[in-house]
Amino acid sequence: MQIVSTEQMKQIELSSEELGVSREKLMENAGAALAEVIDEYCREKIEGKPEEKSIVFLAGSGNNGGDCYVAANKLVYRGYKITVINLCGKLQSDIASAAFEKLPKEHIKIIKAYRSENVKAAIEAAELDYMTLAQDNDLNNIVDKKELTPIQKIKLEEKQRIDRVMNAVIHADVIADGIFGTGFHGQLDDEISAFLNAGKSAYKFAVDVPSGGNCETGEVSDGTFNADETITFGALKNGMTQYPLKGHCGKIQIINIGIPEEAYKTADDERAYSLIDSASLLGFPSERPANAHKGIYGCMLSITGSSGMRGAAALSTLAALKSGAGIVRVASCENCIGTVSVLAPEAVFLPLECDDYGYMLFESNRKELLEAINNADSILIGCGIGVTNDTKEIVKFVIENANCPIIIDADGINCIASDIDILLKKKTEIILTPHPGEMARLLKCSVEQVNADRFAASAEFAEKYGVTVILKGAGTIISDAKYTAVNSTGNPGMSRGGSGDVLAGITASFAAQGYDAFDSACFASYIHGLAGDIAAENYGFEAMLPRDIIDSLSDSFILLKNKNKK
Repeated sequence: MQIVSTEQMKQIELSSEELGVSREKLMENAGAALAEVIDEYCREKIEGKPEEKSIVFLAGSGNNGGDCYVAANKLVYRGYKITVINLCGKLQSDIASAAFEKLPKEHIKIIKAYRSENVKAAIEAAELDYMTLAQDNDLNNIVDKKELTPIQKIKLEEKQRIDRVMNAVIHADVIADGIFGTGFHGQLDDEISAFLNAGKSAYKFAVDVPSGGNCETGEVSDGTFNADETITFGALKNGMTQYPLKGHCGKIQIINIGIPEEAYKTADDERAYSLIDSASLLGFPSERPANAHKGIYGCMLSITGSSGMRGAAALSTLAALKSGAGIVRVASCENCIGTVSVLAPEAVFLPLECDDYGYMLFESNRKELLEAINNADSILIGCGIGVTNDTKEIVKFVIENANCPIIIDADGINCIASDIDILLKKKTEIILTPHPGEMARLLKCSVEQVNADRFAASAEFAEKYGVTVILKGAGTIISDAKYTAVNSTGNPGMSRGGSGDVLAGITASFAAQGYDAFDSACFASYIHGLAGDIAAENYGFEAMLPRDIIDSLSDSFILLKNKNKK
């Protein structure tokens, strides 16, 4: 499924006009669709006649406000009690203004909820803010005064304005938030935050995006609208796939508003974004012929583990085997191999010399490593190998010598973090699987900076080094030099040590089977998350373990194949 950046959505709407579908028509379609969704909810979920149900639209000054006006116009003629609250001053959109003028004012309660410029100036000069005005109960005592000072008059009018809005919002059955759209960034002011969060008992719809959410990055302002349902138009926006914004969206419905298909085409020099869902994996995994043999499905070399991190090697090996690789060869220290061989006897093994602490050595293993590298169809390196001078040399050696896809995970990433330019010496495709902390080490920035814009973090690194990046986390992002995809599967129960080793093993297995780097990364992320979802159903978030994800891989493949047959 295609997803889009905010700039791409603007271009799509411009292209729509050029292709004969005007902005006015798009707004009409969006408002009509919003009205249908709200009407359906009210009829099915709220008892009583339409005239007993209160619907409040929080409208901004842009096209989101226009969508609200169109919806309000349609719903009022179905008998609902409609209140439109204008929150952001003079309308900035001609088509939104036209939609507002069409409202039957005699049948709709319209609340002007914004300050005039003069009042704004006076309030600022008096150093007053929303909190002082809203909480000043003494203001009600001056209503009966015959003469008010100018500041008393302004304070009283402000208090009454706030109370009108709050009263409407608090008593609403349904609230539709159309204050800010996809271009919002920054922070909401206290007053709008309070209005957005006052309707505790109402069912809440966000129009296109919850106000306060950044559709580019997934960041949110304090006080962002908490929607039960988000009605987004045309396409899912990038930021809505990422937390914390995704957590404010509730159920997301993507509504077709008549934009021509041709308008969605991306230019050759433009990054394309997609959401990985079951439809993205049509034809995967490919059918196995009756005369299949292990050689068809590749030999994966796994340089993983150490004396103290045997589980990382075991989990990645088991995951690779359960994901269809023909042969999985584990190169590791002998006592690690002893553990893995018990848990995964289907693997083959290459014992390597290690130091006194149980980490693999380089020089004494160079010949054996080179031979194994030359016979591999994909290489996984990093899970549990530790970070020593020798393991750093092993990772560099693999990058400089391998001609098959390399998947670098965990300690493998940490081994190159101080010499990232080694990636420029690669001869082949490389996939890196960092979590945000490892991504921060690669980019030499803070974890907070990575999480502030995960799309930019993954894409910029992928472009600079010509690699594929799997940036793990809720809404895992996969980027290469041109494409970015976001995974749609997975759950909080997967957030524990070992889950990343499972993902690395699945990814390397798919690469060994001949899938290219980007597809291997996308397919692996989806299957990994799907297996995690199945494990969560069986064991719950708290009790599920990474080994349960591995055990659920077979059900994942069967489920995916059954979906593909429909």
